[in-house]
Amino acid sequence: MAYAAFGVVLLAGCASMPDSGDLRDVESTPRQETQVRVFAVPPQEDATPGEIVQGFLEALTSDDPHYDTARKYLTADAGRRWRPEQSTTVLENGPSIGAAHGPGGREETDTLTYALTGTSVAEVDAQQAYAPASGQYDQPVHLVKDAKSGQWRIDGLPQGVVMGKSDFQRNFMSVDRYYFASNASDAAGAETAAVADPVYVRERVDPMTQVVRSLIDGPTHWLQPVVRSSFPSGSALKKGVGTLSPDDQGKLTVPLNAKASKVGLKRCDEMATQLLYTVQNMTPAVDTVAFQADDGTTLCTLDEDRAQVVATRGADKRPEFLYFLDGKHRLVRIPPGSSSTSADAVPGALGAGEEPLRSAAVSRDEHTAAGVSGDGKSLYVASIASSGSLGAPVLTSHGKTEDDRLTAPSWDAQGDLWVADRDPADPRLLLLAQGAGQPVVVQTRGLDGRIVAVRVAADGTRVALVVEKDGHRSLLIGQIHRALDKTGGQETVTVEGLLSAAPDLEDVTAMSWAGDSRLVVVGSEQGGVVQMRYVQVDGSVPEGPAPAALAGVKEIAASESDQMPLAAYSEDGIVRLPSGAQWQKVVKEGSGPIYPG
Repeated sequence: MAYAAFGVVLLAGCASMPDSGDLRDVESTPRQETQVRVFAVPPQEDATPGEIVQGFLEALTSDDPHYDTARKYLTADAGRRWRPEQSTTVLENGPSIGAAHGPGGREETDTLTYALTGTSVAEVDAQQAYAPASGQYDQPVHLVKDAKSGQWRIDGLPQGVVMGKSDFQRNFMSVDRYYFASNASDAAGAETAAVADPVYVRERVDPMTQVVRSLIDGPTHWLQPVVRSSFPSGSALKKGVGTLSPDDQGKLTVPLNAKASKVGLKRCDEMATQLLYTVQNMTPAVDTVAFQADDGTTLCTLDEDRAQVVATRGADKRPEFLYFLDGKHRLVRIPPGSSSTSADAVPGALGAGEEPLRSAAVSRDEHTAAGVSGDGKSLYVASIASSGSLGAPVLTSHGKTEDDRLTAPSWDAQGDLWVADRDPADPRLLLLAQGAGQPVVVQTRGLDGRIVAVRVAADGTRVALVVEKDGHRSLLIGQIHRALDKTGGQETVTVEGLLSAAPDLEDVTAMSWAGDSRLVVVGSEQGGVVQMRYVQVDGSVPEGPAPAALAGVKEIAASESDQMPLAAYSEDGIVRLPSGAQWQKVVKEGSGPIYPG
């Protein structure tokens, strides 16, 4: 009776079973993907050559820290020569294994060669820097049959590892390392900017220790010309250090070698700021970092409050307002987190409507704004902290049509104003120091096309450009170089090292910085529909969902701080996207939404 009663209790908690109706498939309940480690399988006895190649490729996608199992598929000599850390080649669908052939095309032989083929998507180099790639991958893998054991093993293979895009996304994660801008102004009181340098590390192979070692090694080759690191040359983790992880109080202690142990407190704080910003968003959470000298003494300890005194990050700055142009083409503003749909005109001439505007930009301190006139000819600068008249334009374009004149402007972290003149007769990228004076022509080395949009990153070292060529618009990221002319003492500014940040988008129609190394982009692939997505500065696609779909997007605005909602100008007017919600209408009549910058 007890067993019967227990059975009734169990059944009472289950759904009733229907006794009629058609048979149907039962779908499993959706659930979050768990962090499951994947272990490699060593080669089986008397495995065929094809099984050896297939097993080796599968071992490359495992969580084996040093690829020890993958080496078991190689001869001893090939295992010593192989350098898996040299690169990671990412293919669209993984490597395909071609038919085997021996010397002279014979099949019955003790040596065989297989061709690994596929369509290249990206390459991650020895510095763990990601770069988009294209074209066909075609590499040989050579096998030999051991005369004594009779076992097949690989004795010739390309350096690095190769895997499909889905395996790469499962195995690797993107992490922002932080360095300091080296091209900043030397003016008194100028803030030091922390610059994000994204790299890819293996997600389930002690990523925190990987990232710390990578940070100490220095910035990627692309970013190195415009940043500096406070770690002394020759710095490394103390010999014998294994896994780094924070304690139960969220404190990460990092033992350093003798080269890194001879720094003063100020420089140690800078090193600790780089470290904290780098590991702060990793798991487990880190709130405080400390460096330990090679003799075991503590060099310095730093938390987030102290780090923000050493250097600022764009992601840490929350703007006071979201700005846009109202139906009368005046500059207005609204608190970004407010549910209100009532915007106020900014103080001063740009809010009074003395000159109808087609685009605008607000300085990062939110004290000054720049506006382009409705016809695109004139650029005005005025205070939005106090009232005053508009004055004469600081720049005038001579393009014949509105689309051949000035782009929307952008302010950098030093208070300088950037804008492009699209005049086909004289296309230029221009900078006005502190928004005034004689415009400086910015040299754009390697640029092929006409700039139609400009956005400067909060760190002041990088600029995003939409460039038009042959009727198509692409998104490029460039380094900002500043130097004083030795003859006249005038500053020269150049943009170099242009890289594509959205290589698969044929037409980019709008973009905005949306983080320290991330942008939000509106565009379309070849023959595709217009879409909105996030992209990384290195051309990769970050983890996480894309923004909710929005019809008829014409302009997009985001803040480097992820606490601020996206805003857009669409066929519904000005709309915003609060976290975890759908797009909400702010006003029907309006255009040009912007955050400071």
